[in-house]
Amino acid sequence: MQVENINPYDDSRHKSEQVREMFDSIAPAYDFMNRAMTFGIDKLWRRAAVKLLANERHDDILDIATGTGDLAILLARKLDPLSVTGVDLSEGMVEIGRKKVNAAGLDEVVTLGIGDCLQLPFPDESFDCITCAYGVRNFQNLLAGYKEMHRVLRKDGMVVILELSTPRSAVIRPLYNLYTRHIIPNVGRLVSKDVRAYSYLPESIAAVPQGAEMSAIMVKAGLREAKHIPMTFGTCTIYTARK
Repeated sequence: MQVENINPYDDSRHKSEQVREMFDSIAPAYDFMNRAMTFGIDKLWRRAAVKLLANERHDDILDIATGTGDLAILLARKLDPLSVTGVDLSEGMVEIGRKKVNAAGLDEVVTLGIGDCLQLPFPDESFDCITCAYGVRNFQNLLAGYKEMHRVLRKDGMVVILELSTPRSAVIRPLYNLYTRHIIPNVGRLVSKDVRAYSYLPESIAAVPQGAEMSAIMVKAGLREAKHIPMTFGTCTIYTARK
C-alpha cells in the first residue's frame, strides 16, 4: 500500500487533516517519545544531516514538517545562517517549538509557523537549502511535496531529508519489527493517550518509499544528484538532492 493511503485515523478526511490532529494530540509527549523510541540516536541522525550542509550555501534555510523545532534549532546553532524558517501543519507542535527557540535565544534567526508542504507560502527560489526530518511519510502527496521543495529552492540548492526506514538485515529486521510494531505502540498509548498515533508510525514507515525508490521520486520532481545514505543498520535514511 502507498504511504499516502496510510492514515492516522480511520475516517474519510484528507490525510493532512488527520496528521494535523494526530500531532496536535501527541505534541506534549512528542519530544519524550522521540528520545525514548530511538534511545537518543535521533540526535545523531540530525547532526549527520546538518553536517551535509556545512559546505553548501545556507544563508536561508527552510525546515519542512519542523515539529517542535529540534532540527531548525540545530541548523541555526551549527551553520550560523541568516535565517531558518520552519513550517508545520500542527499548531500544537509549533507552539512548543517556539518556546524552545525562545529558550535557546534564537528568536532573531529561527521563525516557526504554520504551513502546508503541498502549498508552501513562499515565492519561487526563496531558500538556499531545505530540510525535512521524519516528515515526508506524512505528506498527503509525496511527489507534489518534492515539487514544492524544488519550486522554492534556489538554483544549485540542496535538499536533505531524514526519514525512518526498515532495515534489510535478516538479523536486525525481526528485532526491529518487534520493537516498532509492539513495544512502541504500547508505550505510546500510555504516554500520549492517543491509541492510533504510535500504531500509525510503524505502518507509515513500512509503506514509505525507501532507498533508490525514494531517490527516484525526488528526481521525478525535478531534483538531481539524488542519493541515499542508510544510518544505524538501515533504521533511518538520509536522502540528498539538489536543484
